[in-house]
Amino acid sequence: MYCFDPANLSKDIKDPEHPYSLEELKVITEDAIEVDDKLSYVRVTFTPTVEHCSMATVIGLCLRVKLMRSLPQRYKVDIKVAPGTHATEAAVNKQLNDKERVAAALENPNLVDMVDEFCM
Repeated sequence: MYCFDPANLSKDIKDPEHPYSLEELKVITEDAIEVDDKLSYVRVTFTPTVEHCSMATVIGLCLRVKLMRSLPQRYKVDIKVAPGTHATEAAVNKQLNDKERVAAALENPNLVDMVDEFCM
């Protein structure tokens, strides 16, 4: 059995536009992270700092990459913007949970460098 500590997820990622962690900015709270070890499933719901946050997709990608690096491959990861907290919530959610879009994003060296910089 694998043990994942959700408390560390938000502490280890800096906000791309602020010198604070996602936890310090309340972008992610521990109760917004659901882990079901039996079903190998993790869902993270995050709240961007502002409704028009231009970095919401990057924040979500940082979360996905951190989880990909931390969890065994058997886990399905679902990253979502909290309902009603972002102007383009549906588009951001679609982009963050589409395997092909995520794979394409992770082929971009500049984007990978940015993600690595914010995933402490």
